[in-house]
Amino acid sequence: MSAGDADESHGLSDFGYKESLDRSIGKFASFAAGVSYISILTGTFQLFWFGFGTAGPAYLWSWPMVFVGQLCVALCFMELAAKYPVAGSVYNWAKRLGSQIVGWSAGWLMFTASVVTLSAVVLALQLNLPRLWSGFQFYGSADNTTDAAVNAVILGAIMIAFTTTINAWSVKLMALINSVGVFVELIAAVLIAIILACNITRGPQVFLSTNGYGAGESGGYLGAFLVASLASGYVMYGFDTASSLGEETVEPRRTAPKAILRAILASFVIGGAILVFAIMAAPNLDDPQLGESSGSLQYIVESVMWGPMGDIFLVAIVVAVTVCSLAVHTAAIRLMFAMARDNALPFGEKLARVHPIRQTPVIPSLVIGIVAVLILVININQPNIFTVLTSIAIIMIYLAYLLVTGPMLVKRFRGEWPPKDLAPGGYFTMGRWGIVINIAAVVWGVGMSLNLAWPREAVYGTPWYNTWGAFVYIGIIFGAGFIWYLVKGRRHIGVLASHSSASVADRIGGGL
Repeated sequence: MSAGDADESHGLSDFGYKESLDRSIGKFASFAAGVSYISILTGTFQLFWFGFGTAGPAYLWSWPMVFVGQLCVALCFMELAAKYPVAGSVYNWAKRLGSQIVGWSAGWLMFTASVVTLSAVVLALQLNLPRLWSGFQFYGSADNTTDAAVNAVILGAIMIAFTTTINAWSVKLMALINSVGVFVELIAAVLIAIILACNITRGPQVFLSTNGYGAGESGGYLGAFLVASLASGYVMYGFDTASSLGEETVEPRRTAPKAILRAILASFVIGGAILVFAIMAAPNLDDPQLGESSGSLQYIVESVMWGPMGDIFLVAIVVAVTVCSLAVHTAAIRLMFAMARDNALPFGEKLARVHPIRQTPVIPSLVIGIVAVLILVININQPNIFTVLTSIAIIMIYLAYLLVTGPMLVKRFRGEWPPKDLAPGGYFTMGRWGIVINIAAVVWGVGMSLNLAWPREAVYGTPWYNTWGAFVYIGIIFGAGFIWYLVKGRRHIGVLASHSSASVADRIGGGL
């Protein structure tokens, strides 16, 4: 076995799995997977209105705050990716660092959050397509919030059908579309930042004042700022996707950690530049459209760009939403596949089946697509559908991340982490800074989870079950899965024989 082959199969053998997926993803495609899940243009354009409308220009300070916190998490994940580049990364990492129940809980939260995230991301098409051409408003009027919500579901369902088809058909095709889309997105994002910078009308002092936001509200500006931080928190997560595709990546132990770091750094720098220069270039900061979903960052771009340039960049945003949807769907599939081959989900044997020719998990692709559309349909008459779905998904992902960084910190205190082979092998490790960064990652995860889950009408709306949506909906989602785990799952979880490396060894031994 060559050194490269040993590197590729290392993580799988530790978990007792045999190789069954198509290992064809290169360095850029791995980086593109992380970037497209984070999606600079999707995230910044989708929730700018919420952040700005809640806390004004100074909400931008939440951008570096979220970056520092998530960077600590990303650095922890980079160590794990260097040791265990395995499908369903968060699930398998939590299982190895903690226990069966910890791993299952992290996997269930991350998986269901990914499905909800897919439903939320595709809704961004409504913010862009009708602006490009009125014919994309298939239902009612874009000016009516309920009609817009219905049309968003229609557009979203079409997009999910596309991502389902691509993911079921070919890993190589998915990676190609994703890589091309990310390349377009990065070029467009840089150009948007440059053009906005060339049209600034005010200085950076605008970020040093509350501008009257938060006055008369409970908690003052701090309260408004904490609510607005959701807009930044929504963007910088999902970087673990690069490692979740580790079983399909060439030399994953070296490639995945670098892809994670590059993805979060690129998102912070380019996304931050767009947001800062957009506020400095906005013709009128008092324009109410800046704080409305119908206006938002798209409105600034259209106001600043000349001629058809605004429409060209809106097309780039649609491309970004497309590859983001594709990446989120891909990550959810890997999580479902990873849990299914451990028999940690109902119908595990069927869900873990890989197409013998295409080497893709076809059934998970279809199931996730159908469930994501159903989530949209159930909420079809809810104008605040996007904010609620987004908030719930983010909290579940933060909780899943905590179920990795928390047990990892415990192992550090016990002297059981990092693994001894990382540094000598030239793989990524944080060295002596590991425990400090790990503590920061845990503190950050707890604090941000509490902030996001806090019952606020400004975020979740009304009635009460929406206001308390973080507890109600997440409680229902986690509770439903946990009941299955207690009644049946915990007694049957274990690597399926069809995916076990031990069964392969037995067959080879028998042949000899």
